[in-house]
Amino acid sequence: MIVVAGEALIDLVPQGTGALASLTPALGGGPFNTAVALGRLGSRTAFCSRISRDAFGQALLDRLRTTGVDVSAVQRGDEPTTLAVATVGADGSAAYTFYVEGTADRLFRVPDALPPGTRAVSFGTCSLVLEPGATAYEQLMRQASAQGVFTALDPNIRPGLIADPDAYRARFRGWLPSVSLVKLSAEDAEWLGGDPREWLAAGPSAVVITRGGEGLTAYTRDGGVYAVPGERVTVVDTIGAGDTVNAALLHGLAVRDALSAEKLAALGETGWRELLGFAARAAAITCSRAGAEPPYAHEMGDV
Repeated sequence: MIVVAGEALIDLVPQGTGALASLTPALGGGPFNTAVALGRLGSRTAFCSRISRDAFGQALLDRLRTTGVDVSAVQRGDEPTTLAVATVGADGSAAYTFYVEGTADRLFRVPDALPPGTRAVSFGTCSLVLEPGATAYEQLMRQASAQGVFTALDPNIRPGLIADPDAYRARFRGWLPSVSLVKLSAEDAEWLGGDPREWLAAGPSAVVITRGGEGLTAYTRDGGVYAVPGERVTVVDTIGAGDTVNAALLHGLAVRDALSAEKLAALGETGWRELLGFAARAAAITCSRAGAEPPYAHEMGDV
């Protein structure tokens, strides 16, 4: 079982151009997209979050259930669902403005226990920024790591939500001893101002950096550097692409029974290139479709 912990929200995606273009609601949030992608790839997946009882929240839960994701660890609240207004650039890249005050996912509480059979927990995005939920997710991360559970982190930086960048960067460094795998974009790595090798020294077994169409690079604690090119595709938009990479990496590691520091270290060049290539294919398929629509297992071929 791979548990994804973090927010589920509604993306409001513009249809057409101009400031008054109509907005279409789409199910989203980095952790939510990661859970859906894992479910579509065939991994046993659970979602750990707090979701509103409003109509948007019900739609989010319905999508998780129909994708085969276990929602028994989802908390419910009467507060509204978080909204994210997306702006899609000419190159398909997406930027977001968030409406988060008083929303349900901010009130997440640490669960008494993780779902039975949990092998890994993935964290990231807004849920690690917005208090008081951020502290609860951080506590869950530390507890899972202390129990020997594989932990993954995709910070997925949203600068508009981070009031004190230096404090957040320090907090990120404080998470690293409790993290097994870090995945982030080149833009996020630049914003954080660190070096993958520096981060590896603090705790993670591997750091994977995505570079859009240029591909992915993995840095490992034993000094390995493994890179694969991106898959060429006509980009519709990039919404959910990074979340798909996150899911593909976790799914590939689960298939290889490599959700541990020791097994991760033993992947070697061939294993890493296969894993990164699988993630690149998955992201390309997502980018070829409108919105966060990750691929199903039958579209992917061998892991």
